[in-house]
Amino acid sequence: MPEQRPSKPTRKPRSSKPTRKQGPSKPDLRRNKRSSKPDLRRNKRSSKPDLRGISLDELKSFVLKLDQPAYRAGQIADWVFKRGVRSFDEMTNLSKDLRELLSRKSFLSCAKVVETHTSQVDGTQKLLLAYGRTRIEAVLLKDDERITGCVSTQVGCKFACSFCATGAMGFKRNLTAGEIVEQMIALREAAAPDRLGNVVFMGMGEPFDNYDNVMRAIRIANAEWGLGIGARRMTVSTAGHVPGIRKLAGEGLQIHLAVSLNAPVQGLRATLMPIADRYSLTQLLGAIEQYSERTGRRATLEYVLLKDFNDSPEMAAALAEIARRLLCKVNIICYNETADSVFEPPTDQIVESFLAEVRKRCSTVVRRVSRGSDIAAGCGQLCVPRDGT
Repeated sequence: MPEQRPSKPTRKPRSSKPTRKQGPSKPDLRRNKRSSKPDLRRNKRSSKPDLRGISLDELKSFVLKLDQPAYRAGQIADWVFKRGVRSFDEMTNLSKDLRELLSRKSFLSCAKVVETHTSQVDGTQKLLLAYGRTRIEAVLLKDDERITGCVSTQVGCKFACSFCATGAMGFKRNLTAGEIVEQMIALREAAAPDRLGNVVFMGMGEPFDNYDNVMRAIRIANAEWGLGIGARRMTVSTAGHVPGIRKLAGEGLQIHLAVSLNAPVQGLRATLMPIADRYSLTQLLGAIEQYSERTGRRATLEYVLLKDFNDSPEMAAALAEIARRLLCKVNIICYNETADSVFEPPTDQIVESFLAEVRKRCSTVVRRVSRGSDIAAGCGQLCVPRDGT
């Protein structure tokens, strides 16, 4: 008998002024600490290179075309990536003529930190960043000594997962490699004096739908001349973009892969995540298996628990079988409600029962504590109004 797809949940109608559920405590709004006036120009309709988004070799070629010695590239990279300057005037070991030439021939992606919200519960910070009229959100997570930046890769998202606020806002555009790198620089500054040690590409957007820009940003972040973040300290999360997973397997990078599974059967998964109609569960599991075989690395399955929807013992058993077959880790995440929530989080008792059922068959499962949900910075909560994009 063919599997019957569950009826798709419908969102509650939007009010004219939607508000997010953010808990009783007020977010801490602070002024942007980045005092220099940013250059908000983007490379759209421009042939000028964004120095925030090019490699050291490309930077060397660029300075040679300006009739400058190749060693200038190292000096410029130090200012652009290590020091994160926001204007060429700050590059004080370069001559005034060279700074003016760089200003005419290139630009720097620079985001204005419009707002910083700080969780009163766990210290998570959410940054609202503006690149001209484009606005996105990025998050700084603090867990004891571990400081992690959660980075966005697109303005909105095409894939409209039914439990995700980013999907509900629609899709505007991809972020450039320079804009993605700039987010990491902004998060690094927000973390100071602590070190930004880890980066997860789990913010707004589907990273593999913006594959080339994301991979370029990762290589810049990983490079010693760039941000110097270890590859094993970076994680890319996908909703199940099969071609992207297969391409990543051939990149030769030691970054982690996380896959948002959320249902262990095709019909239910497609109800929750329309991307499953394009790339079936069978195709997805095959891609994860190929990734593990080619890289020798275990992927992580992310599973958001939704009350009375995907939290049954049968679902737990099916999830465990998939994880055991693929040798995957499993992160169980309790659903974070959003402004237009049609789902609810399960009770702690249901969550613990689900975990226990999975552990009967698969030991590599943990409950991931969601951080920043009181300021709408948790998993699935990032969103900016359409008129802010």
